[in-house]
Amino acid sequence: MEQETNQFLGEEHIGRLMRRYAIPCIISLLVGALYNIVDQIFIANASYLGSYGNAANTVVFPLTVIALAIAVMIGDVCCAFVSLNLGRKQPETARKSVGNSIIMVIVSGLVLCGVYLIFSSRIIAMFGGTVNAETFRHSKEYFFYITLGIPFYMFGQALNPIIRADGSPKFAMASTLAGAIINIILDPVFIFVFKWGMMGAAAATVLGQVVTAVLAVWYIVHMKLVKPSKSDFRMKGDVCRKTLLLGITSFLSQISLVASMAAINNMIRKYGALDPVFGQEQYAQIPMAVVGIVMKFFQIVISIVVGMAAGCIPIVGFNMGAGNRNRVKELFTKLLTAEAAVGAAALIIVELFPQQLINIFGAANESPYYTEFAIRAFRIYLCMMIFACVNKACFIFLQAMGKAVESTVLSMIREILFGVGFALLLPLAFGLDGVLYSMPLSDILTFAVAVILIIRTYRQLNQEVKNHG
Repeated sequence: MEQETNQFLGEEHIGRLMRRYAIPCIISLLVGALYNIVDQIFIANASYLGSYGNAANTVVFPLTVIALAIAVMIGDVCCAFVSLNLGRKQPETARKSVGNSIIMVIVSGLVLCGVYLIFSSRIIAMFGGTVNAETFRHSKEYFFYITLGIPFYMFGQALNPIIRADGSPKFAMASTLAGAIINIILDPVFIFVFKWGMMGAAAATVLGQVVTAVLAVWYIVHMKLVKPSKSDFRMKGDVCRKTLLLGITSFLSQISLVASMAAINNMIRKYGALDPVFGQEQYAQIPMAVVGIVMKFFQIVISIVVGMAAGCIPIVGFNMGAGNRNRVKELFTKLLTAEAAVGAAALIIVELFPQQLINIFGAANESPYYTEFAIRAFRIYLCMMIFACVNKACFIFLQAMGKAVESTVLSMIREILFGVGFALLLPLAFGLDGVLYSMPLSDILTFAVAVILIIRTYRQLNQEVKNHG
């Protein structure tokens, strides 16, 4: 019965399937991205926080990405694993994967929360939080309360793709949307009415994450296609091992991004101190705050890109499992085209309207140096958005096809070899602007590698079609 219910993944028109699965996934990820972005917008427009609070938000952001990396590793792989096994008509294996994944994300969330609480000061310093005393103070306050919500955040993020794999992409979207609405409502109340500062921004975020987690728990009890029993929640070494091996791609993709962020933040702190303007105490936090804002815009675009690609995971997994290689090839083509279009639209926005973008983040309350650096940052840092979008789609699609090695290598090349390498090297020649140049140069060179993998993937799919034709 479960396989019959999911059979449409191998039969329905590819375009309709993409819309059905990708749109709710895009909305879910956009809403998830709003958590941090909404905090930053309200913080930026609170005169008593301003760029100091914004810089603190930038410092803490990579630490939430670490939590997301673990959650995505577990959730996305379980999603792909469930879809593959439903395509192979093995529902019992899919149920065990769901049960074990839920236990793994609960345990890992509690462990990470404990680590963050114990080593908070050292961790904040590692990500550039010592740019000045005021930024460090705001970072510690924000980080403490955000950390308390880490287990809820990870649980909601991990269950989201599992819910999609169970055939309920709309519920996955609604659960994330509910949490974001709570955050949006409470942020201005806590920041402007109660004057709770960074604690208020964090509290609004955590309460929203709790709502999403509670809705995910409700869904577990009412799953449709994959209904795990109590025995499926008993940890099985082979199931966990397979899940983690497949998930290492998603994990390394996210965690390597954290390494890139850490390098960028520390280079901003180092070379900002050497800048004639930003070397002054009262302006020291501006580059950190601005680059954080640019990253948040990039996160919005990447949420759309990842949403389209991740929404296709159940479709790819089912059709790979069922041997429908022509459908996989058609899906890959449509996805790459759509991702390039998103990148082009985003590029137009950042190149033509950077002033309007930075105005959203409290430019009126800041010095002219804030706006000037932000305009330059938007135009340089994000000038290769089209390549960045295609690269990200390639990472995820290759993983969904079971090409973990290729996907991992491409991701590591982008974030570690190029992302960290250029962030450390280019400032030697170009100073603070070298940090900005590191992003487009990394995307150009990564795209060159991605093209090779894309061509190889098409050739392999064509060969498999011939062999089974």
